[in-house]
Amino acid sequence: MAFQRRRYNYYNRLRRLLPLICAFSGALLILFALLSIFSPPPDDSDRRISKQINYGGNVEKHVAAVVFRVPRSGGRSDRDIWRSWNAELFYGCCNASTKFPNAKAITRSDRYLAIATSGGLNQQRTGIVDAVVAARILNATLVIPKLDQKSYWKDASNFSHIFQVDWFIATLSKDVKIIEQLPPKGGKTWTPSRMRVPRKCNEKCYINRVLPVLQKRHAVQLNKFDYRLSNKLRDDLQKLRCRVNYHALKFTDPILKMGNELVRRMRLRSKHYIALHLRFEPDMLAFSGCYYGGGDKEKKELGSIRRRWKTLHVTNPEKQRRQGRCPLTPEEVGLMLRALGYGSDVHIYVASGEVYGGEESLAPLKALFPHFYSKDTIATKEELEPFSSYSSRMAALDFLVCDESDVFVTNNNGNMARILAGRRRYFGHKPTIRPNAKKLYKLFLSKENTTWEEFASRVRTFQKGFMGEPKEVRAGRGEFHENPSTCICEDTDGKAKEGGMDSRKLGKKNKVTNVEQKEEEDGEWSSDYEEDQTDLHDRGLYNGTRLDYEDMSSDEPELEEMLSD
Repeated sequence: MAFQRRRYNYYNRLRRLLPLICAFSGALLILFALLSIFSPPPDDSDRRISKQINYGGNVEKHVAAVVFRVPRSGGRSDRDIWRSWNAELFYGCCNASTKFPNAKAITRSDRYLAIATSGGLNQQRTGIVDAVVAARILNATLVIPKLDQKSYWKDASNFSHIFQVDWFIATLSKDVKIIEQLPPKGGKTWTPSRMRVPRKCNEKCYINRVLPVLQKRHAVQLNKFDYRLSNKLRDDLQKLRCRVNYHALKFTDPILKMGNELVRRMRLRSKHYIALHLRFEPDMLAFSGCYYGGGDKEKKELGSIRRRWKTLHVTNPEKQRRQGRCPLTPEEVGLMLRALGYGSDVHIYVASGEVYGGEESLAPLKALFPHFYSKDTIATKEELEPFSSYSSRMAALDFLVCDESDVFVTNNNGNMARILAGRRRYFGHKPTIRPNAKKLYKLFLSKENTTWEEFASRVRTFQKGFMGEPKEVRAGRGEFHENPSTCICEDTDGKAKEGGMDSRKLGKKNKVTNVEQKEEEDGEWSSDYEEDQTDLHDRGLYNGTRLDYEDMSSDEPELEEMLSD
């Protein structure tokens, strides 16, 4: 009976409380509804904050929302980030063999070969190198090559404005007879017969196609001469390529003087520096067909530039990125370098023209590496004035500073990058880093959902084989100008062997102390680049996107103008 009375009192109290509970719950529901109606919707800035990357490592703001915290220091201790392993065991060696006759013995007095190059500075350089070899194959006298003055860059420079003519002729005197201009014929100016050869034409191709015309006309000019010689030649001809590229082609004194001064100013700021060929210019991005999430504005801007190439069709920008055919953004380059061990105290020299997105695009890279320079920031307008109206001369300055850097980073694979990769390998394997863009792309997409330690570890894993270590590329693979394997010797005894015209011997013999002659102790090279690909330009834009020459239908002139450095 007592139990029933207690239960009755309990239910009676519950009935009295129930209206209060309902009223309270209703008030809460009304409050939540009002908050939902009157509060602003989350915008893009809120989402950006939730994904914000902390570049400083010590900032308190938004710490709770930050998943991906980038340290200020590189944090690497397992390797020397300024050198490559075993670089001292490899050296350039390009002396001719005893089976390679002197030019006087094989040159025919009635054969003259002229060359008209194509593209920007570095594309023209490949043409000059291969022109010497072509003249040797044909037993002809070579006329100093003509530089491209009519294409996209409208640079009026000729050979003597860029390279030292007397040095070029004297250095190659035992290999090929070279003259500055055709002799007169019958008291009149001699106009050579003009023709073109296929791309990657081998020795037999020159004998079959050019020699009959040369024997009949005695003077032939090969036009649009770039990449018109095969990568695969007998060793003596490959070594001749190296003698031309690494020893005979020497910039003029004004270019060398200014280039040396830029290097000196970088060295005054820091013991080591990185040179970055950023290659994030509007023209290059438009040509590549890549897209970086800039919405309709980006599509409209790059699309209008892309219409310059009537035969260029881009259907899947996302696929381009997935396949590693797009340059990294400045921020992505910076994150890759930090993961590889380069801290915020590292000094960076950037070789680049107009960066797409301007300062907004560069801001994350500068936050990671505040010691950020270019030729325009370490030289005055007055100092650069003699060069600024000439794209090739400005490109030559960047070439020298990049060549002398402790580490060279190329953001994709163009003519300047290839030539520098091969040159730096030849002169001691100085580190040259190419992003493994295909693997890194997926990693960058998911970076906010991982820790920095995991991210950095995966970057280092993906970059193995892309860091410029000796023997990263098998001999004979890749384009010869980036992988001159025939001209690289290995000292298995740990001592430098006599290599002939290597950097040390040539430097001592001629007492040359300029940027062209390398200290070969800081070695490394770039990696196993995909075979036979070319790119954009060299005015400040220097390089472009990847495109196999074999994919070009009919050497379209407008397209070829942009497929340079």
